[in-house]
Amino acid sequence: MAYEDKVLTCQDCGKEFVFTSAEQEFYAQKGFSNEPKRCKECRDSKRDTFRNRPREMTTVTCSNCGKETQVPFKPVLDKPVYCDDCFKAMKSK
Repeated sequence: MAYEDKVLTCQDCGKEFVFTSAEQEFYAQKGFSNEPKRCKECRDSKRDTFRNRPREMTTVTCSNCGKETQVPFKPVLDKPVYCDDCFKAMKSK
């Protein structure tokens, strides 16, 4: 299938940007069905904001050694949670 460059409008800043034929081919290969909604600058800005935000930590008790620790998620009640040391020890086995 031959692709042609498309001019799209960024939903965040309103600036027009080109969705190139190469990008369209890449999207098709990956199975993406939606066109991008943001220009590269706005996508980069959104990604950087997400990456640089502080993580919300939850204080828990390690299911193995009983030490109090913090994890970057809210644990599920029936799943064990481990401190860094116990997690690394289990992972290396």
